[in-house]
Amino acid sequence: MRRKNQYEYFVEAYLTVYLTLTLTILLSLCLALIEGVRQNTIFLEAECVTDIGMNSIFAEYHRELLAQYNLFAIDSSYGSPLPETDVTVRHMAEYMEKNFSGEDVILDWLFYRDFLGMQLKDIDMTKVSFMTDNEGSVFRRRAAEAVWDDMYLDLFRELQEWMQVVDSEQLTQRDIAAEKRLLDKKLDKYDGEEKQISETEWIVVEVKNPTAGLMKKRKEGILKWVVENPGELSDKNLSGSQLISTRMALGKVNQGNWRTQEIGEAEQLLERFFFQEYLLRYMGYYGAESEEDALSYQIEYLVAGKENDLDNLKSVVNTIFAIREVANTVYIFSDQEKCLTAEALAYVLASAMTIPEAAELIKFILLFGWAFAESIYDVQCLMAGGRVPLMKDQDTWYYDLDKALKLGNTEKSLEERGLAYTDYLRILMMLQNTEVLTARAMNMVETDIRQTPGNAHFRLDGCLDALEVCVRVKSVYGYECEITRQKQYSVMQ
Repeated sequence: MRRKNQYEYFVEAYLTVYLTLTLTILLSLCLALIEGVRQNTIFLEAECVTDIGMNSIFAEYHRELLAQYNLFAIDSSYGSPLPETDVTVRHMAEYMEKNFSGEDVILDWLFYRDFLGMQLKDIDMTKVSFMTDNEGSVFRRRAAEAVWDDMYLDLFRELQEWMQVVDSEQLTQRDIAAEKRLLDKKLDKYDGEEKQISETEWIVVEVKNPTAGLMKKRKEGILKWVVENPGELSDKNLSGSQLISTRMALGKVNQGNWRTQEIGEAEQLLERFFFQEYLLRYMGYYGAESEEDALSYQIEYLVAGKENDLDNLKSVVNTIFAIREVANTVYIFSDQEKCLTAEALAYVLASAMTIPEAAELIKFILLFGWAFAESIYDVQCLMAGGRVPLMKDQDTWYYDLDKALKLGNTEKSLEERGLAYTDYLRILMMLQNTEVLTARAMNMVETDIRQTPGNAHFRLDGCLDALEVCVRVKSVYGYECEITRQKQYSVMQ
């Protein structure tokens, strides 16, 4: 057997050293790559688990709020007397820790080794938006979004036209009842006046106001004459001390620090329209009562703000009647034929009462009374489900003068032209201050939800709409990362 020479031993030693150095470099590279993979995987999983945690707490939306009013929000009280955002943070921490733990891995003790060793260090809720923030603008925005895709702008354009008529004709500014009373007082001054009808004969003037019967009906209340069964109207009451509008006035509501995006005047008007349509869709009103809710006439409450159904309905009916009375008075004074009819009767009545000089005054009184009777008929039609044009013409005028003065139980023929009761409610809501309307709407939502099982302490100012959280995660391998996430329920980004 040949012995190796010195050169051969040198070559073998050289190859061993070279292979050792090469393997060392390759091993260092592999370990560096493995550690890089670990580090990047830690960051990636931290982001994924944070997103899962955010999605999980946003999946805890209040079920009853969604069922009744189609609104998404996290109730931070979770059924307890007071809302606490810390509870929401704890819920998110639980979701994240569960995902970090790997508890759901099958036979983890046999097949699985934790390559990341991740743990949740802490969570801070840095920004939050409540439904009641900015005088309820968040609530109003979400409500508008709930019907945004289902509405047509034709109705919006019609509503704008109606509001222009209301403004141009001053339908909400004139007090026809006061104008009529002034005329009645002028006519009453003739009563008891002594008049000489011949050289030897004197008489005492006895004035009989031709519209006295109509004015008596006005004093008895309009509501009595425009609904079929006044005794069957709802008498539900609302407790004002527990309303969110009361807490807002006292500064006892939760306030978020989320910066809301400002919108232009045109967008505000459009949002207001969609908000009102949302209210008409999800709240009750006369003819479409919500029997299970705190009030049956909820839309009427939004307009009037009284604490019981009857007062709210009475207020709305009186307001609609006042609008109709102004509109009818404006028209009847422009109708030459009707003015001549009233003038002819006025001269007859004035002569009969021996005060021919009061004929012009009686004419005006007759025209006002005629418009009053027509307005009663109009509101009757509206409350029965009919329609009444905002401004009438000869074709849509119902009463002649004789029937108007009697105001009997004339059979109503429901018109199919014009505005319905809900359209007049749209006008009345548009005339209302936006913040006031929003606060009353929140009152209704909060009160209705509180009547459902398990929600006695429900508060809208505890309902979260948007969150920003700062999450810090650490690993047993020495790594830490910080992630900030924002999320909101808005469907219109």
